[in-house]
Amino acid sequence: MATGLEAVMAITKGAPQVSEYEQQRQEKIAKNQALLQQLQLDAAQTGLGPKSKPKPSSTSAAQKRKRTVTKVKEESNAPRRTSSRLQGIVADSEVARQKEEADTEAFHEEQKAKRQRMSEDINLTDAVVNGRSWNRAGNWLSTVGPAKPGERTFSAQDVKDTSDKELREVRQRMSKLQLWEGAEPSRIKITPERIYSLGFHPTTDKALVFAGDKLGNLGLFDASQTSPEQVKQEADDADEDGDVDDEIEPAITTFKIHSRTISAFNFHPHDPNALLTASYDSSIRKLDLTQGRAIEIYAPSDRSADHPISGVEISRTDPNNLYFTTLNGAFGLHDLRTPAHETAELLYLSEKKIGGFSLHPASPHIVATASLDRTLRIWDLRKLTGKGDARLPLLLGEHESKLSVSHAAFNSAGQVATASYDDTVKIHDFSSFSSQWNTNTTTSTTSKPASTLSADQMAPTTIIPHNNQTGRWVTILRAQWQLQPPDGIQKFVIGNMNRFVDVFTSKGQQVAQLGGEGITAVPAVAQFHQSREWVAAGTASGKLCLWM
Repeated sequence: MATGLEAVMAITKGAPQVSEYEQQRQEKIAKNQALLQQLQLDAAQTGLGPKSKPKPSSTSAAQKRKRTVTKVKEESNAPRRTSSRLQGIVADSEVARQKEEADTEAFHEEQKAKRQRMSEDINLTDAVVNGRSWNRAGNWLSTVGPAKPGERTFSAQDVKDTSDKELREVRQRMSKLQLWEGAEPSRIKITPERIYSLGFHPTTDKALVFAGDKLGNLGLFDASQTSPEQVKQEADDADEDGDVDDEIEPAITTFKIHSRTISAFNFHPHDPNALLTASYDSSIRKLDLTQGRAIEIYAPSDRSADHPISGVEISRTDPNNLYFTTLNGAFGLHDLRTPAHETAELLYLSEKKIGGFSLHPASPHIVATASLDRTLRIWDLRKLTGKGDARLPLLLGEHESKLSVSHAAFNSAGQVATASYDDTVKIHDFSSFSSQWNTNTTTSTTSKPASTLSADQMAPTTIIPHNNQTGRWVTILRAQWQLQPPDGIQKFVIGNMNRFVDVFTSKGQQVAQLGGEGITAVPAVAQFHQSREWVAAGTASGKLCLWM
């Protein structure tokens, strides 16, 4: 009896007995669960499995009461991908990753190709991107021989109140300039993008304006053309039904001759049919209007080199000497008789970018440079010393402004005008040194250099308050002289942030403030014709304002 009771107690205290059937069932369940886990793992690795849901938090109720923050979607510069699903590519797989890398690399290569400088000659017939086609037999030179918009700071009352007889005559004459009557400036879109450089052809027969924009386009506008209004009137007279298009636009032609910004122009002083264009694509081209070609006359030998050019000029005493500056602070000298990829000298005159430079008209060995380092410097190229990057011309003197100096320009009298971000236009008078600078003009290390200038001699003789805060979307304001003033009075133009163009004398006297109807943006890039009282200015929208 005791034996049976002990057996019952042992069964009760010990582990329960599992039948053979139950053991087989448990083993089968374990195998199925292991198989399912393996399948889920494989699906997750190939991107087919469902994403795991986050575990609910005990603070979910508190999180719901928090203010929802809207995330701003970041735009990517990568190329838009084609459908991987339709191509049979599994998402998040190695193949998908390789495809995305290939698309990104292709996009960057495409952008790089667009910015790549072209070294070969450009035929203007093939370079037309807008306007009329190029016709060499009938081109534009066929008749040319060997801030607060609308608020004026200078008005007709200022002209009337002028007591000085000579100044009053100049003001009266300049105030008579009117916008080109053919069309409003808003209709004269000379370039597709923002204008960075602008100039008149030297001819006095007609106003022929060239403009360069941000993307390397060169626009040409001939002001002697029949105005759209006159064309429409003649068409209306000839059309009995009077059904004539009301939107007749001025005739403009645009060429694509550079891959980046055209930063500066210079008409060849020895060849009126040649225009030199400097660009941020590190090249300088000569636009030959008689041949209809844009020829590269200077560029680094390495096509991938990035040396953006900020200014260009040819000596008025030697047609073979080409000078230029770069945004890297270099001043270059190139002999046009040598191959385009050879540089005679590359002198690093500044640790920061050189925004502009100017050669003395009568003494081209005297150079004025304006830099981001806030200085105006005067150099004498006849005395070069040092080796390598330390090789420099003789520094005659320098003047430092409170903020960066954007440009320096000589006039024929030997005066330099600068525009600075300290909201001033400064006139530096070096006319008393012209006789000294004119002697021994040969550029060589054996030539006698000029005497250095003291701080007082470098100081500006005239300071004109002027708003030069252009910001990001307006081209930098620059003071540009009239090279050969017909009345003998030195004058310069500069854009006005109130959507005007200001005209000043070398004494700082304002003689005009040019404006008119239809000017919808700041005419920042302003230029005088070298010998006629014509003024042109370009805007950030590629529009041209022309006063004649």
